[in-house]
Amino acid sequence: MHAQPIPPPLTDRPATERQERPHRPTTGRDLTASVTLALTAVPLSLGIALAAGAPPRAGLVAAAAGGLIGGCLGRARLRAGGAAVGLVAVTAELVQRFGWRAACAVTVLAGLAQVALGAARVGRVMPAAGPVVARGVLAGIGVTVALGRLPAVLGAPASAGLGSFLPELTRPRLPALAAAACVLAVLAVWPRLPGRAGRAARVVPAPLAAVALATAVSAGAEVPRLPFPAWEVAPFPLLPSGPFLAVCAAVLTMTLVAGMEALTPPAGARPTGEPDRELIGHGAATVVSGLLGGLPVTAGRTPGAADAAPAGRKSVILYGMWVLPCAALCSWALEFVPVAALAALVLAAGVRMAVPRERERMRGRRERPVLLTALGSVALFGVLPGTAAAIVVAALLSVRRLGGTRITVSTTREGHHRVVVHGQLTFLSVPRLRRALAGVPHGTRAVVELGGSFMDHTAYDALRTWSDAHRAHGGRVTVDGRSGGPVAEPADGHPCRPWTPWRNHHCVGPRAATGEAPGGRQLLGGVSAFQRDTAPLVREELARLAREGQRPGQLFLTCADSRLVTSMITSSGPGDLFTVRNVGNLMPPPGDDAACDSVAAAVEYAVEVLKVSTITVCGHSGCGAMQALLETAAPAGTPAAPQTPLARWLRHGRPSLARMQRIGRLGRGEVALAERPVADDIERLALVNVVQQLDHLMAHSCVARRVAEGTLHLQGMYFHVAEAQAYLLDQRSRTFTAVRPGVLDAV
Repeated sequence: MHAQPIPPPLTDRPATERQERPHRPTTGRDLTASVTLALTAVPLSLGIALAAGAPPRAGLVAAAAGGLIGGCLGRARLRAGGAAVGLVAVTAELVQRFGWRAACAVTVLAGLAQVALGAARVGRVMPAAGPVVARGVLAGIGVTVALGRLPAVLGAPASAGLGSFLPELTRPRLPALAAAACVLAVLAVWPRLPGRAGRAARVVPAPLAAVALATAVSAGAEVPRLPFPAWEVAPFPLLPSGPFLAVCAAVLTMTLVAGMEALTPPAGARPTGEPDRELIGHGAATVVSGLLGGLPVTAGRTPGAADAAPAGRKSVILYGMWVLPCAALCSWALEFVPVAALAALVLAAGVRMAVPRERERMRGRRERPVLLTALGSVALFGVLPGTAAAIVVAALLSVRRLGGTRITVSTTREGHHRVVVHGQLTFLSVPRLRRALAGVPHGTRAVVELGGSFMDHTAYDALRTWSDAHRAHGGRVTVDGRSGGPVAEPADGHPCRPWTPWRNHHCVGPRAATGEAPGGRQLLGGVSAFQRDTAPLVREELARLAREGQRPGQLFLTCADSRLVTSMITSSGPGDLFTVRNVGNLMPPPGDDAACDSVAAAVEYAVEVLKVSTITVCGHSGCGAMQALLETAAPAGTPAAPQTPLARWLRHGRPSLARMQRIGRLGRGEVALAERPVADDIERLALVNVVQQLDHLMAHSCVARRVAEGTLHLQGMYFHVAEAQAYLLDQRSRTFTAVRPGVLDAV
């Protein structure tokens, strides 16, 4: 009987990350992407500044700080930092209440708070604490931003608020409305332009093309245009003079929204692997931006940027360098841009925030009430009250789902007793479960149907105890899962436990027929168990992966030993790892006469096509290949063993053996374990082999180039099977340190 929690949703990196073509020069690709990002960010940054009631240069300063500071300290790809769309309403309220200099001071304090949260490692908790709440809050902010820009879209002054929407609706200015309509139309059509002409047109970012067309359409018309004053030194931020609690609330609101926008990935994207570093990077960028008179900085996707060129870390930094020069060189042209066009850009960005693409998935997880509560509360009452309301609703729904389990008992025509559990079986529902099971007479046939997908240990123990007692009184018990198949048959007495659902128990396979080899049908039984228990839970995710293709983040090179279960020791799922397994986790160096191209081909494919960010070489204890290498180290003059395929392959491990022998002779360069002495020569050779194979990896040009660019990281790992303990290599000290629960500093 297994507890079967719903597996967490598997995400992967944005599809645009795998569109980088390996044959293009990296410098040219980064330069192209950076220019595209800069040209895209200039009009949107100006529109955000106008929407927030800030000087136009404030948006440009934020974009420059986000690219330079956030790009250097952050690690998320395709998320160039810049002026935060989600903070438009918060910043506008601060400017109206305290003034621009005080708003800059609040921006600095919020940036410092983000840096402190990142240093305290709060970032890695935030994405898991409530992604639905975060997306709902951002959606509510998007509604507020979109509605707030409607007056400017209709031709009202840039500082006009939502209160002027109804009067402007009765007397819209047609030239301004036409300019805004041009922007919205281009943003909608530009990514869908067909054929070669469409691909050529998309070299120009959609926002830039939209603003250019809107400027041309409104030429000569009397519409409000961008006030672009001369550059001047920004005044130093001044602390607000209002109540202390109001200032703290403003800082908390800005920090909360900026953190959610930076750490909540777009729909279908893999969450950033280093959220704390992202918080620190964008917090530092916000501090610099506030000190220089800029808006708050956060990471986000600029409409049209990702469609034109892939963004890596270098291109994001270069983008920060180009923003201000682009704006300075084009200042004469920016003065002709209609305010309505920039307002339409911000309105489109708000709509994108307000309409999450994963709404169908949210509905499937019964999280729609939380999403709608957050959206409506934030739009009506503000960020902090809306966030609190969404958290309360999420907590109430969780308690209701866990405690609202219904249990019914009925009798079938055959006289069997049927106990049906609707919902999750947790400790909250154990009293009801026991009362229901107590009504089943002794000595009868009972069928327990579990309609939920989770059962905690308390409920499991209660059900198992009753099953044993009922069986002891001559009864029979069958426990069926959600798919209708039997979860367990306690009368068999097999040692399954809910914390070992991965183990290939003999109980999942059919019994061998007479004369059949033991375990001959075990594989078929395991596949049958997968189809019954696991396939219904993962079918939707695997269908998505089949449609979109594989986009793993890591290449895992390890041994073919059956005791090494990569998905178990890395807690990974479908689409996460690109795994290469061979005897001895060997990586033949290039140019070796006995080289096997299959391993090198897999590495090249992972590095150049899949664009993995990490390669891990993992050895293990009790490795038969290492033992064979030690046994082949015969004294000189011993007749050579026959060159079987295995012997030819193990020749790639001889450099590891020579390295270990050289370490023994010279007494330096020892590879060690931090927590204990190395057990024997087999373990010592396995550790040395990991280091040697990392050197072989660096000999491949594609790997060396990506490592030099800073886009690929190599790491060594050792897994001790008997200890169930993974060790990570510190390449400087050549020491393997045990990975402890909750400790990620070594990764």
